[in-house]
Parts: sequence; C-alpha cells; structure tokens
Amino acid sequence: DLPGYDTRRWGPPFTEEGNESAYFLCVNRNKKSITIDLKKEEGVGIVEKLVAESDVLVENYLPGKLDSMGLGYDRLKEINPGLIYVSISGYGPTGPYAELPGYDVVVEAMGGIMAITGTEDVPCKIGVAMTDLTTGLYAKSATLAALIARGKNGGLGQKVDCSLLESQVASLANIGQNYLVAGMEGRRVGTGHESIVPYQGFHAEDGQFLLCVGNDKQFKRMAEAIGMAELAGDEKFKTNPARVANRDEIVHLLSEKFATESIDHWLALLGGKDGVPCAPINPISEVFKDPQVHARDMVQTIHHPTIGNIQLVGPAVKYSETPAEIRLPPPLLGQHTDEVLNSIVGLEQGVIDSLRTSGVL
Repeated sequence: DLPGYDTRRWGPPFTEEGNESAYFLCVNRNKKSITIDLKKEEGVGIVEKLVAESDVLVENYLPGKLDSMGLGYDRLKEINPGLIYVSISGYGPTGPYAELPGYDVVVEAMGGIMAITGTEDVPCKIGVAMTDLTTGLYAKSATLAALIARGKNGGLGQKVDCSLLESQVASLANIGQNYLVAGMEGRRVGTGHESIVPYQGFHAEDGQFLLCVGNDKQFKRMAEAIGMAELAGDEKFKTNPARVANRDEIVHLLSEKFATESIDHWLALLGGKDGVPCAPINPISEVFKDPQVHARDMVQTIHHPTIGNIQLVGPAVKYSETPAEIRLPPPLLGQHTDEVLNSIVGLEQGVIDSLRTSGVL
C-alpha cells in the first residue's frame, strides 16, 4: 500500500504539477501533516507526548483498533484527563455491525437516504459524500460542546462517539419522523417534496429551474405572476394539502406553462425579495461564476509548495471578530513532521533525525 491518506490517490482529476488529487485538496486545507509509525513503541510514545499537549484527538479507525495499539481513550485520559477523544466510525463501537468498515455510499443505502433520493423508479446516491460530510459536522459540533462542558466540570474531558449510520438516521429529518408518527414510508419524488407542492424543478424553454412555493400566499403570488391567477381560487389547489393531494394535475399544468418561455423570463417574473423562491439549476461551472458566491469570498487562492497558486473553496462561516481564512494549503505527506515534533513535543532535531533513520517517522 502507498503511504498517506487514501484521498491523495482518489482521482482523476489530479493537478498537473505535483500530482495532487482534487479530492485531497478539497478536504485538507489548514492542516499540518506528520508521519509516525504507530506499530512501533517509539511512535506510540510520540503520540502520547502530542496528546499531553492537545485539547482534542480525532480518530476513525475501526472500533477497538487504537485500544489494541495502546492509544485508546482509557489509556490517553490517564495522560491528559482534559482530552476530548473523538471517535468516528461506520456504525459505532457497539451493536452487531460494530466491526464492519463504514463507507458513505453503503450507509446511504442502509440508512434510508438512497431510498428517498432519485426518481420513482431509480434510487440514487447523493452527488457528494453527504453522509461523510454530515458525520464530520456532527463530530465538530459535538467536539465544541464537549469543550464547553469541560470548562464547566473542572476541566474533565470525555470520549465522543460519532458514526456514519447514526448521523444518516438523524438526517432523515421530517421523512424519518413521518414514519415514526404515522407509519408513512418515504418515497422518491425527484426534485419534488413529500409534503409541499409545487416545490420542485421545472423545464423551461431553454433549461431547468427550481420553484419552491412554501405557503398558500406564495402560491397565489406565483399564479398571478405567471398569468394563471385562477389556480389560486381552485379548491383543488387553494391550500397546500389540496395541492399535495392533486400533485400530478397541478404539476402538469405548471409544466405546460413553464415550457413556453426561457428560464430568465420566469426568474424575472417570480424572483426578487418579494417574489417566490426560485433559481436556475446550475451546473458547477455556473456556481463558481455566480456573483454572490464571489461576493462572499467562497473562492480563495493560496500558494501550494509544489503546485503553485491554487484555488480552494472558502470557509462557509464568517466571524465578526476572528475572521476565518485559508492559512495553509493542503499539506504534502509528512511536510510538518519536524516542525510539529520540535514546537509541540520539544524534540531536538538530532532526536528527530534518529527517529527518522530508525523508521519511526
């Protein structure tokens, strides 16, 4: 096996210079990379020294793997009682699936999201690894909550368990609750919505756009704007429950209307702050041309040591007092080993060189 995180080789595409995968670049900004052989006793000792100086450790080995290597939570909390130890796995450390490896697409299938995504006849995975991303976001908020709790309970840390399956089940949101409350099985409705109509994509003369009518006032406003005011007074369409019951008919009527003009025509009629939520269904190339995306600094440029200047997606959240920024490019494998071990652990360069010679680093 080649060394380093698998996503370094998840491509194409790769950059022309440096042979770095776009996948790796997208998820590893602002990180530093060190390489340690955890199968060697000296390597475990280095991790213990890092733990002693750290607030948070995040790991995603199979449950029990780090325990067998002497790096489980019970051992590390002896070194640092304030440590927040975050474990991310496929299915959690208990239950019949605990020892199975977890993959986003497998959990999408098992956890229900694939059953409600796609067209009526064809279940689909989400276009990005959304279960992975959701689990990371749950892990982040859980980590912050644990740090706040540590500040309130005398500095005591704790272990935080996150899993792909639990994150996916929690993310079923209203569709999951529909089943628990009413036994209603989720279904695939394409770009549509289980409980709101019209709330989906439509074909215009020159492409597709999305229309989201969230309430009856918006439906009336939409009907008037497109020259079909009579729809708002029809008992079959007057309220959202009625429109859901008569979904096929109202969607057919609107589809015929929208096919007669361009996307820009309909967006001009329907959009604006007092209009009805709508948008073009943009390809990725149009997303990164959008003036609002650029106005919010969602495309940023940073220098990479082997590639040169690269563009990366900017931070999603803005802070008034502590601005978020891309400080570091995604790291080369082991790029910061010497820097981290010297500045955090306090190892002399001669010791670091010796550890590298012996294969620990």
